[in-house]
Amino acid sequence: MCRGTRIKTRKRNIAAPLDPAAFSDVVVQIYLDNAGDLELVAKSIESADLNFSRYGDIFFEVVFIGRRTQPGTVKPDEGERHPYSVIDCEPKREAILPSVVYIQKILRRRPSLIKNLENVTRKFMQSLELFEENERKKLAIFTALSFSQKLSGLPPETVFQPLLKDNLVAKGIVLTFVTDFFKEYLVENSLEELISILRRGKMEDNLLDFLPLVRRSAESFAEHFTKVTEEINADEVIETVKQLVKDANLPEIEVVRVTWDGLMDAVQWSGKNQQQNANSVLRQVKAWAPLLNSFCTSRKLELELMYKVQMQCYEDANLMKVFPEVVRSLYELGGCSFLHLSAPSSYSIYMIHPDDPSRF
Repeated sequence: MCRGTRIKTRKRNIAAPLDPAAFSDVVVQIYLDNAGDLELVAKSIESADLNFSRYGDIFFEVVFIGRRTQPGTVKPDEGERHPYSVIDCEPKREAILPSVVYIQKILRRRPSLIKNLENVTRKFMQSLELFEENERKKLAIFTALSFSQKLSGLPPETVFQPLLKDNLVAKGIVLTFVTDFFKEYLVENSLEELISILRRGKMEDNLLDFLPLVRRSAESFAEHFTKVTEEINADEVIETVKQLVKDANLPEIEVVRVTWDGLMDAVQWSGKNQQQNANSVLRQVKAWAPLLNSFCTSRKLELELMYKVQMQCYEDANLMKVFPEVVRSLYELGGCSFLHLSAPSSYSIYMIHPDDPSRF
C-alpha cells in the first residue's frame, strides 16, 4: 500500500443505544417535581424532549405502575418510582378518573402513542394474575371509565380478548374483573351501551367464556349478571336480558328457569334467620316481577315459572309458608296471568310439572 493513501470508510447508520431506564427516570422525576398534579405533569411532558417513538410503552408503564416494569412481570424495575400511578389510587372512580382525563390529553397531543396504550393494556390484561386483587379492581375501574369517557386508543377488543386466557379464567380472575368493570360502567351508562361494547369486543357470542369451566353455565352467568344489575332500572335490565337471550339463542323455557335461578342466587341468604330469608325472597320477587313477566309470554312458560317457585320452596321447608305470598305477588304484578282463574286468597300448595297436559 502506498504511503499517504487515505482509506475512506463506508458510512453506517449509527443507532443510539437503548436506554429505557433513563427514559423512565425522566418521566418519574416529572411526576415527582409536580407532586402528582396531572395538569402540570401533562404540560411538563409536552415540553420535555423525550423519545416517545421509542419508549412509548415505557411511558404508559410509568403512568400505570409508577416506573417501567421488569421484563416478564408487572413489578416496577429497580430505581425510584412515583406514588401517583393508577394502581396507587384509591379504588374509586373519583380517584381514578383524573388519570383517564390526563391520558386523554396526552393522546390528543401525541396520537402516535395510541398504539403504545394498546400494547400496555393488552399486556396488563394478559397478566392480571400478577396484580394484587385491589390493583385488578383499580384497573377494572380505569377501563370502565376509559370507555365511559370515550378514551382514544382503547378499542374493546384490546381489553376483552386478552382476558380469555385459560389460566386467568380458571382462577376466577376474569369473572371478578369483568364484574367490577360492569358495575363501574353501568354507573353512568346504559345497558344498551354495555352490550354495544361487548359486541365491538367480539364477545357477544362468548359471554360464558368469562366463567371458569366448572361454572360455565347459563345459570351461573345469570347469577352474576343479576347481581350487577339488581340496582338498575328494571326496564333497562329487561331489554338487555332480551338482547343477551337473542344473542345466545336460548330456548324460552330455559330463559324462565335461568332468570328465576339468577334472582334467587342474588338473594342475600341468612344462615340462621329463616324469617329474613323468607322476606328476602318475597322482596326479590316483588322487585323483579316485571322481568319475570316479560318472559312468561305463554301459559306453558307461566307454569314453568310456578314449577320453579314451588321447587324452591319445597327444597327449603322454611320457605313453604312464603309460597302463597310469592304467588299472590306474581298474580298482582302480572307475572302469572293464568292465576286469574283462581281466587288469589285460596292458593294451595301442590306440585306442578310443566309437561303435565292436564295443566293446560
